[in-house]
Parts: sequence; structure tokens; C-alpha cells
Amino acid sequence: MEIAAQLKRGISRQFSTGSMRKSGKFSFRRQSSFDPRRNTFRFSFGRQSSLDPNRRSPAQDELSVPENLDTTMQLLFLACRGDVQGVEDLLNEGIDVNNIDLDGRTALHIAACEGHVDVVKLLLTRKANIDARDRWGSTAAADAKYYGNVEIYNILKARGAKAPKTRKTPMVVSNPREVPEYEINPLELQLRRCDGISKGTYQVAKWNGTKVSVKILDKDCYSDPDIINAFKNELTLLEKVRHPNVVQFVGAVTQNIPMMIVSEYHPKGDLANYLQKKGRLQPSKALRFALDIARGMNCLHECKPDPIIHCDLKPKNILLDSGGLLKVAGFGLIKLSKLSPDKAKLAQSGAFIDSSSLYVAPEIYKDEIFDKSVDTFSFGLILYEMIEGAAAFHPKSPEEAAKMICSEGMRPPFKLKSRSYPPSLKELIEECWSPDYASRPTFSEIIMRLDKIVANCTKQGWWKDTFKLPWK
Repeated sequence: MEIAAQLKRGISRQFSTGSMRKSGKFSFRRQSSFDPRRNTFRFSFGRQSSLDPNRRSPAQDELSVPENLDTTMQLLFLACRGDVQGVEDLLNEGIDVNNIDLDGRTALHIAACEGHVDVVKLLLTRKANIDARDRWGSTAAADAKYYGNVEIYNILKARGAKAPKTRKTPMVVSNPREVPEYEINPLELQLRRCDGISKGTYQVAKWNGTKVSVKILDKDCYSDPDIINAFKNELTLLEKVRHPNVVQFVGAVTQNIPMMIVSEYHPKGDLANYLQKKGRLQPSKALRFALDIARGMNCLHECKPDPIIHCDLKPKNILLDSGGLLKVAGFGLIKLSKLSPDKAKLAQSGAFIDSSSLYVAPEIYKDEIFDKSVDTFSFGLILYEMIEGAAAFHPKSPEEAAKMICSEGMRPPFKLKSRSYPPSLKELIEECWSPDYASRPTFSEIIMRLDKIVANCTKQGWWKDTFKLPWK
């Protein structure tokens, strides 16, 4: 039967395959200009890979297709139809038996899925690679086993093929319509290789040519429901928060292992490193940074229906972008028990306490009920550090400082002269770290007060006369 006639009757044009390999090298067509996270039209043959999370089903209606498809597509189609003679003719013409489509599927994968024993035998005599893996890591043996094609599975097994062990992610969906909009194909991420991946590791990667930061869930975490729930919670929060002063969420990998969270990359690092290098900031820059942090935090606190309480606001969780803008990161990682829309408690006593963090509010340190003002407390200590050029109670250790602040009720002294502080800034810092959380200002109030301080200083020529600094 002629190939063109076969093609007209059998291919279903759906979401999958396209391209081929020539002379042992992969040659991929350029992707569509549409969102790369969405599926583009490709050719799909019959049953799909056993590891394809989308579980696409072939269309029942036979659609006409162009007659000028490349030889790889012809080979795969004929393998899908079980046309032994057609497959043999193409191979005799010099077509590589191991040519692949865009999903990495070979003719052996296709024939194993469809149960065409004679085609499988022919392909094996032509040295088809029994260990070839598609984009999801599936082999022909795995596909044959999944679809119950026992004879083919036994033939491949006798040749030494082994079905790869598969692990479903805790967030895998049974219906492709349930795949989250933010899902990223892990093959689109060019991760920098490194030895060993620890829990919560961040790596620099390239996604469609853009540098991104990738948080990779450790391989030992998938059986821990608390870690998985925290991962899901972080995704939920990241997906709904959009603000110039909050780190931008790019997408995630939830249908494949390892699971990952992808966010924007900041080559200039975090505020902790910046302060370590720069020391005391000029008041103009400290105020600009303070406004960036306050605006980002206000966005989190104003989220509906419930505010997002950071609980771990510190310089390490504040990133600096290439334009000098600060962005809040690291929120949504602490598991809380909500007692009311405004009140919360740590889900597990002592689960959060980090002895190396001196920015934690007393309520969290003592495992008491708290509200979003705990972030205001942390903000006050960060603003103090930017102005003074050293962390609270430096050079004492962070553990000692945290104990002094949270257990003994002490506050770090203002060492610089009053002229180093713009008018009213000391008062704002003291109100932020007040032991009475009810008297701490909200971030909305903090923004208004900082704006007023900046306006007054500019109007009075404070920057120019006192520091010879422009407001920038």
C-alpha cells in the first residue's frame, strides 16, 4: 500500500511529535512564538508514552494531513499501523531505524505501544536501540508492559531490555486538563550540573534562553507529607502574588521528578551579601531600600482572602535585581495554623526557630500566637542594620542577639549621631520593634511615613546640605 494513502487515513493531528535525528545528531524545529508552557500542535501516533503525564488519547476521526511529511514521521506512522512491508521499504531506503520525533519516540516505541509483534521483530533485526528513552524516560519495554503487550515485552526482555522504575510525583494528575497552567516541561530547563542536590537547593538554570532560579525538591522528600504540603502551599502563594517588589514566579515542575519551583534570577544576590560588602548605607539609599521592602510586604499582607505572613523576613530573603530594586522572597515556607483571619500560630512548636536568625519576632521565638505584625518587627531590625551598618548587638552571635531581643526584651542602641538619621526615622524603627505588637505600624502606614520622610528631606535640602547626596 502506498505511503501517501496510508498517511491520509491514519495520522491524528494532536498535541505531540515532530522532527527527527539525522546522522546521529538531534535536529529540533524552532518552537512556536506562543507561550512555551502551552502545547503546540504536533503529530501524535496512537497510544502515547507510558510515562507521558498528559495521557493524550488519539482522535477517533481520521484527518487528512500534508503528504510531504519527513521520512521519520512516515516511519513512525507505518510502525503505528503495523505495516511491516512499509517499514522495511523505508529502512531499505536508508532511513535510520533510531530516528526520533520531538518527544524522543522511535518506531520501536510506537510498535511496542500498539502491539505489532512483527514490526518489533523487524526493527530489532535492523539494530533498533532497545534502551532508547523518550522525553519522559520511557523505553519500548516500559510501553509494552504498560499496555499489556506481553509477547513484545518478553521479546525485548530477552534482548536485555529493562523497564525503567517509575515514580509518580505526589502532585501528578490523572486528567491532562488538571495539569496546572504554570507547569514547565523539565526538558526546557538547562540546569547547571552539580554533585548532590539537598533539600530546597537553588540552582541557576536557563529556561528558553533566560536565566532563572530553580528550587529543586530533594529526592528523599517525596514520602514526607509535610514537605509536600509546604511545597504545594508555596506554589499556591507564588502563583497569586504579582508585584514589582516581590520575587516573580515563573513556573514549576510538578508532574515529573524532581519537582521544582522556577522563579526569576537575580545575579546581584541578596541584601545580606550586599550589606556585608557595603556596610552602612547612605540614608537616601537606605530609605529607598526600605520602601522597596515595605511595598513588597504590603502586597503580601494585603492578599485576599487571607494575608500572607512571611515569618522569616531577613536580608537573606530580600533579593536585589539588576536595576537595583529589592524584591521580597522566601515567603510561604512556614507552615502555620490559622486561628482566625488575622491570628496564627506555628503548626509545629519550634519548627521555625532558626538559632542563626536574629530578625525573628518575640512572639514566634516564644511560640506564641501572633499576627502579621511579626514582619513589621523584622523590618525594623533590617532598617536599623541598613542605617547603622551592622546587625543588632554586633559582634555578638546571632543566637545571643536573638535571645537578648526576644527573651530579655533588649533593643540594640543607636550608635550613630542623630544627624545620621533623617527626622522621624528613629521613631519609626522603635515603633516597628515595639514589644507591644498592637502598637507596631502596618506596612501601609510605614510606606506613608517613609514617603513623608523622603519628601520632607528633599524639600528641606537635607540630602544635599548634610550628605551631598542626590536622591536616587
